[in-house]
Parts: sequence; C-alpha cells; structure tokens
Amino acid sequence: MIKRLIITLMLLVLISSPALAGDYVIGEGDVLNISVWGVQEMSLSQTVRPDGKITVPALGEVVASGLTPLELQKKLTKALKKLIKNPVVTVIVEKITNNRVYVFGGGIKSGIYNIDRKTTLLQLLCQIGDLTNADLHNSYVERNGKKIKKDFYNLFVKGDTSEDINILPDDVIFIPALTEKNVYVVGAVNTPKFILYRDGLTVLEAILDAGGFNKFAKQNDVIIYRKDRGKETTIKVKLKDLMKEGDLTQNIKLKPGDYIVVKEGLF
Repeated sequence: MIKRLIITLMLLVLISSPALAGDYVIGEGDVLNISVWGVQEMSLSQTVRPDGKITVPALGEVVASGLTPLELQKKLTKALKKLIKNPVVTVIVEKITNNRVYVFGGGIKSGIYNIDRKTTLLQLLCQIGDLTNADLHNSYVERNGKKIKKDFYNLFVKGDTSEDINILPDDVIFIPALTEKNVYVVGAVNTPKFILYRDGLTVLEAILDAGGFNKFAKQNDVIIYRKDRGKETTIKVKLKDLMKEGDLTQNIKLKPGDYIVVKEGLF
C-alpha cells in the first residue's frame, strides 16, 4: 500500500513538469532521462541520435523524435509490458537542444526563436512583434523543404484560428515585406493624394481623407483598380447610394496598392 502511494506521488510530481505534460516535442540532440520503477538497469540517460532514435536495454532502438515525453512514456510502457509486470515508466527531457525555429524576411526582424513547449503559428507571430510592414498574404511556413502553410492574413488579422497550425523545431517561417503600403486617390477629389494603408480602411474614408468629392465628381462612378497576386481587377462603387441610401455594400474595404479613381462629369 505504501509503495503504491509513493509511486502515485512521484507520478503526480513528474506529470506536473512541462517536459512530461505533452507540450514539448522531442527532437534530435535532446537528452532524455528514462526510468523504470524498480528496475535500475533500465533507468538511463539517452541522447536522441540524428536518426531520431534512442537505445533502450531489452528493447533495442526506439524512435523518440517527433513524440512528446508523455507519448514516448506510453510507447515504452506498452513495449515493456511484455517483459515486466505493470511497468512504471517516466520520461523527462533533461536538456533541450532541438527547439529552434528560423524566422526571416524583409517584413520583420529576422532571428532564431527557441520554443520549449507546444507553440502555434499565431503564438509565434505574437512574439515576433510589429508586423506593420509584413506581407502576410505571401508569408509561409516551410517544413522539411515543403511549404505546409501559406498566407497568414486570415489567421493574424481576421482572427480565423481554424487556420492556426503547430510550429515544430527546425520550421522555417518566411515573412516578406509589404512592397506597396499606399492607397491612391485621384480624379474628382479636392486633394488627390496617396494615403498610408491601414487595416480596415474603406473607400469612403480614403475619399474623405483626400478632401472629399469636388463639384465635378460623379459620386456613383467611382472605380477601384486592384492588383491581387498578379491579377488586375476593377471594382465599381456607387458612393452616392452609400451616402444617401445607406447602402453599406458600396463602402468597400481597401487593400494596399489600390487606386481609387473618381470620375468627372460636366453636369
């Protein structure tokens, strides 16, 4: 009874540690402390080899890389049941060496980030800091030479967490600079100008920022010229309907690089 109580208390203490709580993913170079209760010769310290494996007495080579400590513990427990009655296995990460994530690109300050627990793309983006100059649409996560996630805009700007993914050690995150930061307003406005883009900027706000319509403006003949991923589109806007009839569908949200042209009429 006392022995069972001691085992239970030890497991509770160990499970409370981040390395066993299922957050961290084991990788190459990590040092693991593996112990089997009551079997001294099977309690050892192992470094995860470049092939992702460790060597456990009586079991031979066991894949550890890519598993959490808790997953590896369960895997070893299952394997040892063939040799030991009711084995009690614990796995603790003694030294973390495989926790680097590489972030680079003109849109942010490039650097190497260390992760020591389960980390998502959104959490990492929040750590990076100012993304004002980042082109989130053309950003991507690369893993093992393949792009596994493209376009961070909906995730980071619109809050669509369904697009979030877990970040793993050695992931490469590319965030390019936003090459076009301005919105241009020309034509029948009082002060034709460019406006520094800001998130949520609408066509009506841009025109008001350009001094509003002049007396020659055809308020129902406004065109937005937009280039989106190499494709040019035109959007016709009827702002007179917006202002007089409250048709909010006409108050289009702008994107960086948009050109707003307000047509002129003689009468």
